[in-house]
Amino acid sequence: MEIRFEQTKTPKAKPTDESKLGFGHIFTDHMFVMNYDAGQGWHDARIVPYGEISLSPASMCLHYGQEIFEGLKAYRTADGTVQLFRPDENYKRMNNSADRMVIPKIDEEFMIEATKKLISIEKDWVPHTDGASLYIRPFIIATDPYVGVKPADHYLFFIILSPSGPYYSTGLDPVKIYVEQKYVRAVRGGTGFAKTAANYAISLKGQDEAHNQDYEQVLWLDGVEQKYIEEVGSMNIFFVIDGEVITPELTGSVLPGITRKSALDVCKAKGIKATERRITIQEVAEAYDAGKLDEVFGTGTAAVISPVGHLKWGDKVMTINDNKIGPISQMLYDTMTGIQWGKIEDTFGWTVKID
Repeated sequence: MEIRFEQTKTPKAKPTDESKLGFGHIFTDHMFVMNYDAGQGWHDARIVPYGEISLSPASMCLHYGQEIFEGLKAYRTADGTVQLFRPDENYKRMNNSADRMVIPKIDEEFMIEATKKLISIEKDWVPHTDGASLYIRPFIIATDPYVGVKPADHYLFFIILSPSGPYYSTGLDPVKIYVEQKYVRAVRGGTGFAKTAANYAISLKGQDEAHNQDYEQVLWLDGVEQKYIEEVGSMNIFFVIDGEVITPELTGSVLPGITRKSALDVCKAKGIKATERRITIQEVAEAYDAGKLDEVFGTGTAAVISPVGHLKWGDKVMTINDNKIGPISQMLYDTMTGIQWGKIEDTFGWTVKID
């Protein structure tokens, strides 16, 4: 499919102080848009000036949450090359989310092509500062003007770009995580594995409670027995117990993170035992009491690696690794960001260069 291009007539001033980018506040001059209509399929692929969109107040996405999204980044290397990190995995996951939410799938190679073309046009927006990147947000919304519960017949697919600094302003400083015991995020058979808006809205109540207790993130337990660990609100979670790296297995209620998958691959490549299995919060607490809980960290596109310094479960507060980043967390951060920014050789074949 041909992608037409309409250049903006009012280009925006680019940020001059990249230390103040923040995350998700600034957007580039252009965006990618494509329509879907039943009987016609996906069509009219275009890159147009970034701007407001017009929707009917009855649009189905506003009433019934038929929406999916992804998150990935573009990185500028020291020689000025701009590259992506495993975009094929993001768009494979997007189609898995689409299948769960009964949204028409899009050819994955075409989505990568559209992303590359948009970024090549907006290449000057990719930050030059170490640690900063161009955040990429593809998403699909149902647009039928119909207040009724059914799969839509009309959709819009967008890709928008946002030059961003580190997700956490404190960088690699360990975060404090609160274990939620009242509310649940997802259950097997639901939408926990899909990247859909409702999952994040559901998590807000627990997030609010965590903030009220001066904790930055929520650690969610399973929705049935509320004893098995699942994930953090915006990250997958890992535990290093007696030298073994453990992360909850993908049972259908946990998001299959691309950074999660990459961390497991890096550990295995370096000869570190890495296991995906069910793990209870009780097991983690017992490992802590036995002096065997070496590290806890989260993984995600936005933060890459986020070490956990404090973990609160009920009245029990666990201080992890003296509230410092551990050696495995640091190694994973250095390895993955090294590959992403082109500082070390990509022996995995994960990076895709933008022409």
